[in-house]
Amino acid sequence: MAGQQSKNTREQAVYYRITDLQASERPRERLAEIGAHALNTAELLAILLRTGLPGENAVQLGQRLLHTFGGLRGLHRASFSEVCAQHGVGEAKAAQIKAAIELGKRLRDDDEEEGRIIHSPSDAADLVMYDMVGLVQENLWVILTDTRNRVISIEKLYQGSLNASTVRVAELFRAAIIRNAASILVVHNHPSGDPTPSPEDIALTRAVVQAGRLLDIQVLDHLVIGRKRYVSLKERGLGFEAP
Repeated sequence: MAGQQSKNTREQAVYYRITDLQASERPRERLAEIGAHALNTAELLAILLRTGLPGENAVQLGQRLLHTFGGLRGLHRASFSEVCAQHGVGEAKAAQIKAAIELGKRLRDDDEEEGRIIHSPSDAADLVMYDMVGLVQENLWVILTDTRNRVISIEKLYQGSLNASTVRVAELFRAAIIRNAASILVVHNHPSGDPTPSPEDIALTRAVVQAGRLLDIQVLDHLVIGRKRYVSLKERGLGFEAP
């Protein structure tokens, strides 16, 4: 019986570390040899995690995290404490995961925000989608643009339940006036993932468009961001009725 228990213990300890894998299967070695693009998401997470648990190597731990949180976007949305609480993770590994996700976000910001020109609703959606799908509460942001529709800045103004009665419309134009922006584009997210505009969204859009006409600041659009989807209220003719 004791011999059988010892055997079971040894079997459970298999693949505790990445180094226990064959060299051709180790994510770090594969990255060095063929590039990061060739690794799947669990393998990339394994490089950050470095070690797993008895009976669960780092790649398998990465797979479990992706399954638990519903993929990489779910990890992005999860709080630091939620990631820490996962068996085999802890503060150090959670910090490495969150730091890597933040670096990816900042790289995207560097590439896309500076000098970005808004040609279409999809351009604006691409600019904010990565950040907004990670938010667990409703947020309202305003993109400021110049006369050539080049992005000046993104102002993050409101968090929480949003409607025409709780959002001060004048606040949406404050930064645009200070920075002499020619136009603005309003974006907010639906944490449920469904970007269908609500009656409150339409009422808010109508109020913002009317204020923009008085201030001579064009409202280019109001986007509702969902999970991998967005809705342009202007394209649907919601709240942008002719004066």
